[in-house]
Amino acid sequence: MIQPSYLQKGDTVAIVSTARKIASDKIISAIKLLEKWELHVIIGETIGSVENQFAASDEKRIADFQQMLDNPKVKAIWCARGGYGTVRLIDKLDFSAFKKHPKWIIGYSDITVLHSHIHNFGIETLHATMPINLENNSQKALESLKKCLFGKNLSYEIPADEKNKLGNASGELVGGNLSVLYSLLGSKSATKTAGKILFIEDLDEYLYHIDRMLMNLKRNGYFDNLQGLIVGGMTDMHDNEIPFGKTAEEIILDCVSEYDFPVVFNFPAGHLDDNRALILGRKVALEVGEIKSKITFL
Repeated sequence: MIQPSYLQKGDTVAIVSTARKIASDKIISAIKLLEKWELHVIIGETIGSVENQFAASDEKRIADFQQMLDNPKVKAIWCARGGYGTVRLIDKLDFSAFKKHPKWIIGYSDITVLHSHIHNFGIETLHATMPINLENNSQKALESLKKCLFGKNLSYEIPADEKNKLGNASGELVGGNLSVLYSLLGSKSATKTAGKILFIEDLDEYLYHIDRMLMNLKRNGYFDNLQGLIVGGMTDMHDNEIPFGKTAEEIILDCVSEYDFPVVFNFPAGHLDDNRALILGRKVALEVGEIKSKITFL
């Protein structure tokens, strides 16, 4: 995998929105944080712009993101928020300059579209918090983002969970939001998981739909040659009047029960205040033990 250059003091980070609208005052914390890290900030035209639920029209969002992709001074593009809308842009973006001079693409949730699409170019991206979340994020979440951007060693240790499947594995880390991964199946942006470690998280879904999405991933061979599974926040799940009968975690465990790869639950990433950064595309070592689990980026 190709690693974009790590940031240095004085480098430029662009903030744009590829999905839902976001008011200009909602990124003030992000600007202050980047300036504290001695980085220069460029604000895209999609910040503070509105077209229905989107941050401007498709054309304007495409042009804004394209400008930042092509600008050689921009070393990282930080997506301001998720929601929905990135998939409407992906096939009209020109990644020619980006492939020659990769830069960090940062975000999660709907930004999984970009992560998955870019992973197929063989380029790393950052699954991490976004400007709209900063005021509620933990200090550890912010520190993990800084470590990724500035090239510091990154590893995580978390307590064991009784649902974990023990074992060790290594492979490139891929994934993101489960609903988005599911929506990309059959497209050229679909994630390839053979020989890799998959991370999933989700928000505000019905339990039966979690099962539906996982069954579709399973039928598409996502778990056949998988090396390991990391499950982040399965946040604010819903149930019907007639209960599905299992939690999201139990649904996941049931879906992968026939496979022998290790599984770790409750990893602090996703729609959580403690949303730790993950370098997608980077090879990781996954150790799932009886007392703790460890993920080390190699």
